Amino acid sequence: MRSPAARFILGAVALLALGAAAYFVNQIEHQVAAARVADRAFDLSAREAANGLADLRVSQLAYVAAGTDVESWIPKVKETAADVAKAIAELRSEATSDKARQELGKAGDLMTEFASVDQRARDYLKAGQQLMASDVIFTEGNQGAADAAQQLIVARTSEHQAFETVEAGLRRQQATALGASAAVAGLVVALLVLLAPRRSEPGESVETGSLSIAHAAAAPVAVFPDAGAGGDLPDGPAASPYVTARPAGPVLRAASQLCTDFGRVSDLDELKQLVGQAADLMDASGIVIWISAPDGTYVQPALSHGYPAHVMARMTRILRTADNAAAAAYRTGQMQIVLAHPGESNGAVVAPLLSTDGCIGALSAEIRGGGESSESVQALATIFAAQLAGVLNIASGAQRERTTATGTI
Repeated sequence: MRSPAARFILGAVALLALGAAAYFVNQIEHQVAAARVADRAFDLSAREAANGLADLRVSQLAYVAAGTDVESWIPKVKETAADVAKAIAELRSEATSDKARQELGKAGDLMTEFASVDQRARDYLKAGQQLMASDVIFTEGNQGAADAAQQLIVARTSEHQAFETVEAGLRRQQATALGASAAVAGLVVALLVLLAPRRSEPGESVETGSLSIAHAAAAPVAVFPDAGAGGDLPDGPAASPYVTARPAGPVLRAASQLCTDFGRVSDLDELKQLVGQAADLMDASGIVIWISAPDGTYVQPALSHGYPAHVMARMTRILRTADNAAAAAYRTGQMQIVLAHPGESNGAVVAPLLSTDGCIGALSAEIRGGGESSESVQALATIFAAQLAGVLNIASGAQRERTTATGTI
């Protein structure tokens, strides 16, 4: 992952995620704009239909008004009623909500009834029954037009509420897309920062990019079968750069799945199995999880993988002040690198288990083939140590709660 090609691929992934999110957000904006235009057009048409109903009521009342020419008003009422009925039918076909379509259907039925009432009023007028025509117009005709206007108002309100609901859903999709793209970009940036090659500082080994044992605050040693719990590290040249044929993509996917599994672990056997998978990913021949004592004066092995029982029996508690890698990692909260000595001993990485309560232990991994100098191996050790710190800290917290509740040790 330190190669320029890998960093370029990660950058391209981040750009693609941001570009896809920008395109999606732009498409959503177009949909919102189109829905807003449709809502405004519907509202305008509904207003025009309501105005037509108001004109219709006035025109029909002119039938029985004193001094008016009935024959001149009848064609206007017919034309206006036909226009309003047509407008209501078009609104019903354009409505997007069931409530609006239902109300417009009622308004259409009322317009049909209005046409029937208007015909009856005209028949009474032709028969010279002015009083009967007035009664029909002022009661049935006027009320029918008023009811239709009310149905239009309800339809307008329902349609606007439907638009607001659609807009809210589209805005949520926008927020989801932006959040997902930001998460992808943040993950890529984190990987680039974590896995980018770093400049050698004074006191560091140029060949490996790792802290030289000669300049370490305390010369750490690996606590493995061939070194013992308190042995001294023999001087020697830095290990050759670590080379692995495994592509970075599958390793990262496996590591991410393993981190997820760490967060869901429920028993010790499952945790041991996951530690074994972590060892395979780091190409480690063995892993030991060291946990601090309640008083913080020493660490002791709590979990291991790759070592037989008689070897683990030799690994006893290590004082916080001891001169080896596990104690140094626990004491300083910083990763310790133990370089391999070809033909004598493997190298190792020791990552502190850091939690909200401070350093609660260390993860030591014996690495094959000089892999302790690989930044990808060191990064994996840091990631797995962080996951284990969370799991073990929760477990220790639960144990303390049980101890407090029962008064036992």
